[in-house]
Amino acid sequence: MRTLIFTLLAFSALVTKSQDQPEAYILKSIYFGGGSYYVDEYQFEELQQLVDSVKDIRDYTITIHSHTDNIGGAAYNEWLSEMRGDAVIQKLLNLEFKSNQIEKRDFGQFNPVYDNNTWEGRRKNRRVDIIFWPVVM
Repeated sequence: MRTLIFTLLAFSALVTKSQDQPEAYILKSIYFGGGSYYVDEYQFEELQQLVDSVKDIRDYTITIHSHTDNIGGAAYNEWLSEMRGDAVIQKLLNLEFKSNQIEKRDFGQFNPVYDNNTWEGRRKNRRVDIIFWPVVM
């Protein structure tokens, strides 16, 4: 699992294509300040640009993975992770996605991809990953 998450996070927007198949997935990460679940205007604009740039993206299903660093207790970070995921879902709903397209998983401080013993690692772990999956029919 850790290898999969690291691979996904290696790119801010990763698109895999084959000849006659749609995009496999697209990843976008939203980053947060310490203790915050506020999605700032800059990050919302980046999300909106991504949505506007991908044909038929509103037909995709979406998986949300919310994370925190390890500052604070596990219960607090679980709550913060839930709040971050919910804030991103609200932004997606504002972009006219439907709630039945979105699945959320809150990781809290568990499953960090980056080293929580460094300032940079904690900064990168304070995020929500949005994974867009095309619906294959």
